[in-house]
Amino acid sequence: MTATLIWILVALLAIGVYLSWTAGRLDRLHVRMDAARAALDAQLLRRASVAQELATSGVLDPAASIVLYEAAHAARQAEEEQREVAESELSQALRAVFGDPAQVEAVREAPGGEEAARELAEAVRRVPMARRFHNDAVGAARRLREHRKVRWFRLAGHAPFPLAFEMDDEPPAALVERAA
Repeated sequence: MTATLIWILVALLAIGVYLSWTAGRLDRLHVRMDAARAALDAQLLRRASVAQELATSGVLDPAASIVLYEAAHAARQAEEEQREVAESELSQALRAVFGDPAQVEAVREAPGGEEAARELAEAVRRVPMARRFHNDAVGAARRLREHRKVRWFRLAGHAPFPLAFEMDDEPPAALVERAA
């Protein structure tokens, strides 16, 4: 009788340790996901700021400046629910303005344009990487949260279910080719 009770206690202890380890792992994934989201937000803000700065610099023609400024302003001011759409629209505006290699060359030839184009190219290149890191962290957390043991024992606590950030982040080919 005593041996059976000891084995039951050992089994319960092992299960408790395993559940505790799983809860810690899930917590670390949530922390990683939050850090990746902060990095993504920083890169999106940097891209919008650089685009807005370039639009107001007088280097672009007036029509391109208006299109780029309005898209960058909307991306910076967007509420969380509309953020993906606003960022996608900024990507489309960047492709529309910098789709032509001649436009990129015109920007580079203007005073201060080389630095502005380089900074925009860097910002545009970093957004897809930051989004990929965020979505990878979200995917890992979602996969763990979908396990039965996590749901049954409520190891996720009250944390909201993680959502990926889906947007059009295709960079303008002429801008990225020239920078590379």
